[in-house]
Formats: sequence, C-alpha cells, structure tokens
Amino acid sequence: MKLNLKRPLAFFDLEATGTNVATDRIVEISIIKLYPGDKEEVKTWRVHPGVPIPLESSLIHGIYDEDIKDEPKFKELAKEVDEFLQDSDLAGYNSNKFDIPMLAEEFLRAGVAFDLDNRHFVDVQNIFHQMEQRTLKAAYQFYCNKQIINAHSAEADTRATMEVLLAQLDKYANTEFEDKKGNKSIPVVNDIEALHQFTNLNRPVDFAGRLAFNEDGDEVFNFGKHKGKNVEDVFAVEPSYYSWMMQGDFPLFTKRKLEEIYNRWNTKRNTERLAKPAAPKPAEPAVKKEFPKPDFQKPNPNYNNTNRDNKPFIKKKDEPALPVDDDMLKQLALKFKKG
Repeated sequence: MKLNLKRPLAFFDLEATGTNVATDRIVEISIIKLYPGDKEEVKTWRVHPGVPIPLESSLIHGIYDEDIKDEPKFKELAKEVDEFLQDSDLAGYNSNKFDIPMLAEEFLRAGVAFDLDNRHFVDVQNIFHQMEQRTLKAAYQFYCNKQIINAHSAEADTRATMEVLLAQLDKYANTEFEDKKGNKSIPVVNDIEALHQFTNLNRPVDFAGRLAFNEDGDEVFNFGKHKGKNVEDVFAVEPSYYSWMMQGDFPLFTKRKLEEIYNRWNTKRNTERLAKPAAPKPAEPAVKKEFPKPDFQKPNPNYNNTNRDNKPFIKKKDEPALPVDDDMLKQLALKFKKG
C-alpha cells in the first residue's frame, strides 16, 4: 500500500545518551522522507553529544564515545536538519513522547526556530499499542512477518517503523475501534491528519506530557498538585507556580508552551483591567467649621474693669497682718454681743 500524502512525511528515529528529554543528548538521527508520488530521501547523522555516553545506553544502541568523538555537535547540524524537515509532517515510533520532544529541545538549545505548530504527528507506537499492545520488535514480526536486522540502529528502526505503518493500514483498513468512552470509529485510515488525531488521543500540549488539553480544549496541568486544573486558573490564584516551573528542571519546549499560555493570560488580564470602568471616588466628608476656642488666660478687652462708683479697681498691695491687742478684742465682743 502507498501512503496518501498531501505533503512529505518524515519518518525519523533518534538514539541518545539516555531517555531524559531535558538533560540527555542526541548521538544519532536518521530520517526517511517520503514525498507525494513515492519519492524517498534518506539522511543519517552521527552527533557528538558534548557529554559522555553512559555505558548502559551504548549497550542498547551500540554507539560509544570513540564512535562519535570526531562528529559535529547538533548545533552545527541543526540548520541542515531543520531544512530537511521544513515542509514535512513527522512520524516515528514512540515519537510523541520521546523523539519529537528530544528533537525540539536540541533545536531550542541550538537557537533554531523549529516550527511544530503546523505539522501533523503520527506515532506508530500509539496505533500499535492501542490495537495490539506490543513492542517494535514484536510489531515488525506481527505485521510484517520479519525480524529487524541490526536492531537499535537508527536507520534499521526507522525503516521497520515505516513498514509497520504500511502494514497497519492494510490490516486495520476496516477495523472498528471503541475508545474508553464507548465511542466507535474506524480510525486507522490512509490519511495523515486522521492518523494524527488517533495517535494523539491524550492531546499533549508539550509532548513531555506536563501540559495537556482537556475536553473543552483548554490547557491543564498534567502532573503535581494542580493536575487536571486549568493552567490560567492556577496562574490567577498562584502566579508563583509559573516562576517555579520556569526555573525548574523542565524541558525547554514545556517552558516555551507555558510561557505562551502565561503571556496570553497576562494580556487578557491587562485588557480586562483597562476595559473595566474606574470606580467612582468616594464623596469627601463635609468639613465642620470650627470656631476658635476662647483663651481664658487672656483679658477680655470688652470687660468693664470698674466698680459701681465707676472707679477702677485698684489692687492693694499685700500688707502684713497687725497683732491682736485688747482694743481689738473689745471691739469684736461689742460687735457680736447678743441683744
């Protein structure tokens, strides 16, 4: 079966130093680009990660430090890889959870504006897991009746992934699928947009799965104490959560999407503030007129300081008391003598 393509579809696979999207680095990338009309173009790059490759990772993909010591770093290859993927939708195996976010991180570190907003993403593993629940090796055996030769090399895994998708389209051409809510459909069809919808059922915002869309199309947190809560609602009650995530050990692409949501929310909030009519100023309380209090310490100029004879009072000077003598006693006795 041939893929029904409206634009190129790039199957790709990454080998890396580990599985942590935020801290690990790419050591190999292989892309098979299919064009409408069956044209195929293949490119594979070995990449110097800039850090040692852990032995456990080397044992899986077979790439050791000495194998890539003379290879260019991703920053040197970023523009070439970006140009090769420029007009393509993306497909891979477990690509939504690992390959796409890992690639996006590397582009951001390299300073290349890799656009993911206008692409379709087909994760072959999601089709497989939802329909059969197997691994890539088992999927290749199950769908193609083949064994992967040189498994865990980027190009071998990429080609196996491409062949599995073609076999899935044949096998599930008219197979009905029932989701967890009981909705039935025939999702595996030869249409990249439909496959994008089917392989992105969890509707992640950032591929790392820290942010997701709810049924209403709003971004919600998908981890931690705010899991399931609307991102903008959390910003409104706990704006410091944004700062915590931006300063934390989260993937750069997660931070970029979070920043977009924050800027949108902040713009909306400022617009609402400007549109809201200003509250009327409270009326000023009436000022109570105060009269000057009389100063009783000062003389009243209007007071008539005279006696009944219209003569001014004259304050006598203090004189010493006279001693009591016999004449004074006699006069007192006569004055108080009873009738």
